[in-house]
Amino acid sequence: RCIAALRELAEAADGRMTVIEADALTLDLTTITDKPRQIVSNLPYNVGTPLLLGWLENATAFQRMTLMFQKEVADRLTAVPRSKAYGRLSVLSQWLCETRHLFDVKPSAFVPPPAVMSTVVELIPRAEPLAPANRLTLEAVTRHAFGQRRKMLRQSLKPLGGEALLQRAGIAPTARAEELSVEDFCLLANAIVSPGATG
Repeated sequence: RCIAALRELAEAADGRMTVIEADALTLDLTTITDKPRQIVSNLPYNVGTPLLLGWLENATAFQRMTLMFQKEVADRLTAVPRSKAYGRLSVLSQWLCETRHLFDVKPSAFVPPPAVMSTVVELIPRAEPLAPANRLTLEAVTRHAFGQRRKMLRQSLKPLGGEALLQRAGIAPTARAEELSVEDFCLLANAIVSPGATG
């Protein structure tokens, strides 16, 4: 229903606005415009995380992402180790971007008001990841580690090598996922990629 109204705005914008009717989950944003690119969006909350994970696969294609999420998701993006919100999304986003909480938006700002608080977050892609690691391997490590976050890593990472893997990475087998830094998870990913590594 918004397309017609947006096209009226585009006509009044003297070529400074283009309306593209497409599925954001499948659209390659790098084909729309040349660098420098920024994404500014109030994301649909039901697909906000998949959208972000897709953009992170090519994070350096963007100068900045200013995005609004449901507050609980935004908290995960900026969370630090040993905090309740720290998890897989924290590690993957902070590995590739500097993340910053900008401000909260109350439900009363919307019509109709949602049942949740919203938060605007800024993500600035790093020129290089925070530490060297293979993305797919890092995703696997974080998926297993946080899939059983209450358990010690020697148990939750058993499918990937368990205690032997932790020993190669120099991480205590009694540690839990929420205690590890982004760099620690990269060490684990590298220990899988290079099983002969010692640390």
